[in-house]
Amino acid sequence: MFRKFILWSVLLVLLLLPAPTAAQEEAPQVFVLTLDAPITPAAAAYLERGLQVARQAHAEALVLQLNTPGGSVESMNRMVQDIRNSDVPVIVYVAPRGAMAASAGTVITLAGHLSAMAPETVIGAASPVGPQGEDIGETMERKVKEVLKATARSLAERRGAQAVALAEATIEEARAVSAKEAIQANLVDFIAANLTPDLLQQAEGREVVILDTPRTLHTGAARLTFLEMNLIEGLLILLTNPNIVFLLLTLGVQAILIEISHPGGWFAGFLGVVSLALAAYGLGVLPVNWFGLVFILTAFALFILDIKAPTHGALTAAGIGSFITGALVLFNSAQTPQFQRVSVPLVVSVGIVFGILFAFIVRMGIKAMHQKPKMGKGTLLGQRGFVEVELNPKGQVRVGGELWSAEPAPGETAPIPKGVRIRVEAVKGLRLLVRREPPSSGQPPEASF
Repeated sequence: MFRKFILWSVLLVLLLLPAPTAAQEEAPQVFVLTLDAPITPAAAAYLERGLQVARQAHAEALVLQLNTPGGSVESMNRMVQDIRNSDVPVIVYVAPRGAMAASAGTVITLAGHLSAMAPETVIGAASPVGPQGEDIGETMERKVKEVLKATARSLAERRGAQAVALAEATIEEARAVSAKEAIQANLVDFIAANLTPDLLQQAEGREVVILDTPRTLHTGAARLTFLEMNLIEGLLILLTNPNIVFLLLTLGVQAILIEISHPGGWFAGFLGVVSLALAAYGLGVLPVNWFGLVFILTAFALFILDIKAPTHGALTAAGIGSFITGALVLFNSAQTPQFQRVSVPLVVSVGIVFGILFAFIVRMGIKAMHQKPKMGKGTLLGQRGFVEVELNPKGQVRVGGELWSAEPAPGETAPIPKGVRIRVEAVKGLRLLVRREPPSSGQPPEASF
């Protein structure tokens, strides 16, 4: 009986013990993309890759941290389509403080399944402009605006009439608003001071509609995975910087001119072709005035002419002026947005450096024209040396550290003994005609060795 009592007691204790908890489920994963650049094809490719990675990882959500002055309408439409057709919820977060979602960035922010802004950020100013940054014609402007307004309405209608009105005003009137004004109009869902924990905590439990299917977000305890741009995406984004494009264009043209002026090498030509190819991509994306390219090419032509036909720097000075003018016309037309303009100090500095470089080349060329030849028979005339093997009448002399066959010049008596200092009077074939050189006062004849 005692054994049975012990057995039942043990069984009772085991039943009363709490059951072991199952292994804690892995925390949901949220991917974070950081886009701090204009909206370009590279930016669209970055978002597309991020959505694909998030989909394969079965992520809870993807956060697009956005800071953009705007960009291409085509790239914007591509990004909007990718977001709206994604089966992974996308949270567009305008951050950090001081960031903006201007122009195309406004529509991308509206496309997010959730949209948030950091304090002191701006959204709006979405009026369209032409590919060179210029105002477009009235008819075309009306068409483009109506399309953009229709897109904005379709994205903002779930947020209410006030949000729709403000979204249309950002396009029709280029209106821009602060984060507080955007939240008051319900244009975005909330203001978050930081990515974690504020953004993730505020997104926790919110219901979003993914491909017409409601879904509740569980991001409060999510682990973040930051997905950076790869090498190609980063390079293509870099090539949308007008300062980088300007330097590549300058380097490419310069290298090509060097290759043309001094054919036979390969490095200058290769560097020039690569630089111009990279610059061509940037020029195809940026709003540029192609007339400026004429001034830049003219500048390099003037530099080359000043080397070939020296004009004491006059053409070089004209080339510097043409170079600076061309760069500013190419990138800094009146209607070009400020963020897509090249730095004026950079243009002036590069122009002056190139001018100084070519002026130095011109000076060296003029100096070389007045120098005596350093090769050939003419360089031996007037050279001094001494007799190595007695000239009777033929022998050998040492001139310029080299041993030459020699004989006395006409009118010079033979023999000329070994060690006597001589001067070259003429060159006859491979033989030097020499004459005795009177020894300097107090200086013994140079000995042979």
